[in-house]
Parts: sequence; C-alpha cells; structure tokens
Amino acid sequence: MIFYSCVPEEVVFENWDMPQEPIIDVTVNGLLMQVQPVSAHQARIVRLISPDPQQYLNPAYAPGQWIEYRPYTGTY
Repeated sequence: MIFYSCVPEEVVFENWDMPQEPIIDVTVNGLLMQVQPVSAHQARIVRLISPDPQQYLNPAYAPGQWIEYRPYTGTY
C-alpha cells in the first residue's frame, strides 16, 4: 500500500497499534448501524447503514452520537 501525505507518518499512524473497542452491528428503531459499546446499554454510533438518504440527515443518528440500546443475548 502506498500512502502519500504531507502530514508526517508519526502523526498519521499515531494510535495505529492501540487496541480499539469492538464495533458491533445493531438495529435501533429499524435502522442498522455500527456502534462501539460504552456500557451495558449505551453505545457511540460509528456508522449508519441505511439505503434511505433521509436517515443520514437525522442528527440523532450522526456518527459520534450516543444511543441507548438493548443488546441481543439470544433470549427475550
């Protein structure tokens, strides 16, 4: 892979080897999104996955927003 940038390598790859929180797929209000769990019922939105362009305009589902969700444990 070739990476061209005027930014020094040390800055670009600063946290490259740091362990990342797991990213999981969840469905909230019928919308599929990728989130990073923060606690048992809270997560930070990483990415919204929707074929509807109107959903991307909703600030409640913007990346970085916090959501309440109930993880699926196999039994409800």
